[in-house]
Amino acid sequence: MALAYDLAKNCDAELVRVVDSDEMSARRAVARVRKLIPRTKCKLEARQCDVARRADVRAALADADVALSAVPYRFNASLAAWSVECNVSFLDLGGNTAVVRKELALHARAKKAGVSIVPDCGLAPGLGNHLAAHGIASMERAQHVHVRCGGLPERPVGPLGYKLVFNFRGLWNEYRGEAEFLRGGKLVRVPTLTELESFASSELGPLEASVTSGGTSTCPQTWKGRLETFDYKTIRYPGHWAQVRTLFELGFMDEQLDARDGAVLEPLRLTQELFEQRLAFPEVRDVVLLRVSVRGSHAGRPLELQYDLLDRHDPKTGFTAMERTTAFPAALVAHLQARRLVAPGARPLEVSVPALRYFEELAQHDIRVHLSVR
Repeated sequence: MALAYDLAKNCDAELVRVVDSDEMSARRAVARVRKLIPRTKCKLEARQCDVARRADVRAALADADVALSAVPYRFNASLAAWSVECNVSFLDLGGNTAVVRKELALHARAKKAGVSIVPDCGLAPGLGNHLAAHGIASMERAQHVHVRCGGLPERPVGPLGYKLVFNFRGLWNEYRGEAEFLRGGKLVRVPTLTELESFASSELGPLEASVTSGGTSTCPQTWKGRLETFDYKTIRYPGHWAQVRTLFELGFMDEQLDARDGAVLEPLRLTQELFEQRLAFPEVRDVVLLRVSVRGSHAGRPLELQYDLLDRHDPKTGFTAMERTTAFPAALVAHLQARRLVAPGARPLEVSVPALRYFEELAQHDIRVHLSVR
């Protein structure tokens, strides 16, 4: 919904086609966008599509310049390939670096077709990585990059001090496995839910950040040999991480458990249902907090650039902070692709998207980042 809104309102789109497995959901989305921007000249269409079916996807891509995927990450590699077949540029909201690497393997095919593929264009990975790229491009020698991001309720709520602000499976994917960082100029893998650190916010009070997976995307690989440090942690209210580690240690986040009586249990399905029911808190609005710090030197002097974003639920449009900060930066990338400002091929966003121009245009998409120079 927020993607269609920004594409129609701020991206000079002639046609925005909203595609969903449920046609009525797509129709409702189109009706809502029309109500929000009644004077738009952009044509809005609703279409039913099963993203696992190649024929459905190819039909949905007819006459399109750019396809923007907001579906679960496991579909993105095939969607990217089918987009290339249709000579359509492609981007997604990402979240899983292994899938991203499959998309990047399409580089030669995309370049030959004259289209671009840019994975991981949401909030984190996405906006945070763009801001890092801007900082690196703005100084002669960048050395250390730290990205901290969190989608939170306006106040701690429930047993985890947390409100579910996006898909549970995406959250579960971030909380498990390992993260890839740069430390001492070398690629390292760090277990998730470790290395707890305090984080100060004048608006939200004391917070805590912990290692999660996927947030760095391809940046450590891209900047190996140029940076000393690149890391990412997720921000939550104090106490959240200790409780989440307990859930993992007790097996509530396991996909399968063999019970002693021979039954096969699926703890994760139960946990998902409980999270979606008990952590919805529809009466509590969300906020998104993002900070990117880039340290290095310029003109022979030390330099630190700090990018800060605090975004809130928008009562005028009804979009949550998570919807806004995920959708609007992605829509901007799609706009750059449609204007042929992203070269053909499949490349990571930090090298394919023009960092300076991206930063200049963010405010046109109602994403307000404060830049401090130290």
